[in-house]
Amino acid sequence: MSPSEWLHTILLALVQGLTEFLPISSSAHLILPSQLLGWQDQGLAFDVGVHVGTLAAVMIYFRRDVRDLILAWLASLAGRHSSESRLAWLVALATIPAVVAGFLLNDAISHYGRSILVIAGTTLIFGVLLGWADARRTERHAMSNIGVKDAVLIGLAQAVALIPGTSRSGITITAALMLGYDRQSAARFSFLLSIPVILGAGMLKGQELLQSGTAAQWLPIAIGTLVAGLSALACIHLFLKWLDRIGMRPFVIYRLLLGLVLLAVYFLVPGGTA
Repeated sequence: MSPSEWLHTILLALVQGLTEFLPISSSAHLILPSQLLGWQDQGLAFDVGVHVGTLAAVMIYFRRDVRDLILAWLASLAGRHSSESRLAWLVALATIPAVVAGFLLNDAISHYGRSILVIAGTTLIFGVLLGWADARRTERHAMSNIGVKDAVLIGLAQAVALIPGTSRSGITITAALMLGYDRQSAARFSFLLSIPVILGAGMLKGQELLQSGTAAQWLPIAIGTLVAGLSALACIHLFLKWLDRIGMRPFVIYRLLLGLVLLAVYFLVPGGTA
């Protein structure tokens, strides 16, 4: 690989790690380099690698929660129920809408949803919605208060994030804030929801990779996985640490600026309508 290809690999892995858990849309940021800068797609193997990296990061950070939820879920199968088993079932329930939507709409979204105009629109619309939800939040509930209805509503919101530019973490946090949850609970439930979603996406891409029979360059994939994982781990830690202090305003401002730049590219730059 040339130095420029190594640079692309590291930067794309860094972008994946930093944006997967921030409310600014990782899919949009991974699409934009190819749309705006003409960078070549890194391939399925790279996609699988960065998904493994971000999945490892969230599972390491929430390792105690993940352990407790898995053990409680297994215990619930034997009839021993607890608050942890209830939360585990609610995470599973909230994941179903995204799975169904992905199965039914994946091809349509891949075909129509990757344009700069779509990304600009979703970046702006859901950025404004995030800002409104954060400003109007009531913080009546903690994560322990999440029930079936709220889990389903947050899960339905997560399904919308299949559209590039929406942001999975952004829209699930928005939905939780609108339902009255405090910032920390909204973010933590969003991160727990990310585990089955990222795992499922990685497994699908892994299956596509096996079916394609494409030879993989394992060193850049390993580097990409490591960079994505470490950057995601740092991102989760700092986001939760600073969340109550800074709120959602910096991310809302970023989304609005990014959306306006994308609209300018689409309408003013020759060839920017891709």
